[in-house]
Amino acid sequence: MRKLAALGMVWLAAGLVGCATLGGGRSEEDSKKATSRLAVGSDHLKNGRSALALREFLAAEKLDPKNAQVQYALADAYLAQRKYAEAEQHARRSLELFPDYHDARLFLAGLLLLRERYAEVIPECDRLVDDPTFPSPWRALTNRAWAEYKLKRVKEARESLQLAREYRSNYLPAILALAILESDAGRQSEAIHLYQEIIALNPGAAVESEVNYRLGKTYLALGKRREAMGHLTTSVARAPGSHWAKRSQAYLKRMH
Repeated sequence: MRKLAALGMVWLAAGLVGCATLGGGRSEEDSKKATSRLAVGSDHLKNGRSALALREFLAAEKLDPKNAQVQYALADAYLAQRKYAEAEQHARRSLELFPDYHDARLFLAGLLLLRERYAEVIPECDRLVDDPTFPSPWRALTNRAWAEYKLKRVKEARESLQLAREYRSNYLPAILALAILESDAGRQSEAIHLYQEIIALNPGAAVESEVNYRLGKTYLALGKRREAMGHLTTSVARAPGSHWAKRSQAYLKRMH
């Protein structure tokens, strides 16, 4: 799975699913060659070699141009290179070939969210949420909630996040989104409780750095300088050199 940190929120599926119905090669031999190229490219992409991955996926596309899995792989490789238009083009092509390709649709919804095209995110997420065969509706609900929130539909965003947590109570992006929503709404005690809930789940250094940064800001809003400095210092210590550590350091400098 590829995870993009746009406010720690956007999740794009990127696990290529082996499924015979996704292919449409000119011949069985071409389909086998395309599958081989896809496997090699996926290994390159997993290890951060996006240029090499793209070469393999483009070769697979020539062999099997109607393979939805190859189109999805191309979308993922272009995303890794921050070529968003190309990524969207291939994600949509994948869905044209296989409309029930859940991972490709979740990927498209996340990409649209990343590009701040919020109104377009919601119908893609709705389609996933309403599909009883989609195995992880909490992911689509969280992306939908963030789009709703950005469109200033706070009530709907909160409801989407609460539903996401009914499906999976410990889903970190949903908890984080809800904490941010509550903090921005001035409900700082609720936000602090949610941030602490995330830390208790031991999410790893990168997430803990972000959460401690946000806790620091929340305590500053409450006028609790000592608590704020403690969390900002922890943010720096948990992931030195990270985006959230740098933001925490900037706050600490202004506080001294």
